[in-house]
Amino acid sequence: MTGAAQADGADWAIDAFDPDVYFDRIGVEPGPPGLDLLERIHRAHVATFPFSNLDVLLGHHPGVDPDTVARRMLHEGTGGYCFEHAQLLAGVLERLGMRARRRLGRVHAATNTRTHMTVDIELEGRCWMLDPGFGLSVTGPIAREDGARREEWFGTLSMRRQERTDGVEQWELRRGEDLQHVTDLLPVVPADVRAGHHVTSTMPGAGPFTKMLIVSRFTVGGHVTVTSAARTIRRPGQETVHEELMPAQVIDAVADLGLPLDAGTARTLRNRLAEHAAG
Repeated sequence: MTGAAQADGADWAIDAFDPDVYFDRIGVEPGPPGLDLLERIHRAHVATFPFSNLDVLLGHHPGVDPDTVARRMLHEGTGGYCFEHAQLLAGVLERLGMRARRRLGRVHAATNTRTHMTVDIELEGRCWMLDPGFGLSVTGPIAREDGARREEWFGTLSMRRQERTDGVEQWELRRGEDLQHVTDLLPVVPADVRAGHHVTSTMPGAGPFTKMLIVSRFTVGGHVTVTSAARTIRRPGQETVHEELMPAQVIDAVADLGLPLDAGTARTLRNRLAEHAAG
């Protein structure tokens, strides 16, 4: 498979993302570019790669350059957070010849920093947003169109167009009435992603990732989120189950979500969780 020209003119180093390795890992048979393929890829992606801030929490995240993302997610089978998930998915889709745009957004409020990353794919004159790195979000593409909706078993997600007074076009993704994030259509270059990762991974006031563990993944039976002291299990048609966990149980729960943990990392995480529990 060969690389496609970059839709936004930036050097995203998509040759790092081998589509054959990717499709083998997510268990999808590639086919002609189209909405059906996007649906199958997105759903399989969020069921294969966990969302994880583990390396940010432990203070040894190796960075979000494409080679590092490819090594960790494609070849080591680890998880990651939005800057990793979105780059991987965009790179593979561009290698397939699709037209991709990276987007940055603000989580939960339009006044927060631009520390979330999504992907837009253009197909037959329509734009579809993919959101593989946001935990409990869409499991497939949603049209970037005002009033677009996507029904998921855990609720309805919708897109709403907003325009700021300075003319910048913004788009809200909501689950029910709850704002998930606000993305804009400003150009994004690799330096923006590195800067966003720096803020998210090193600044305590920029979000929860430097303070608490968050690992989640869509599973065969629903969706599971593991935090520093709890596990939340969501299943279609059933009440949400919330369980408090001891540090050793958190380690097991993280491993159950498919996140590789060597002995040293597990020991370091257990110590960090014990510190968290002690307040």
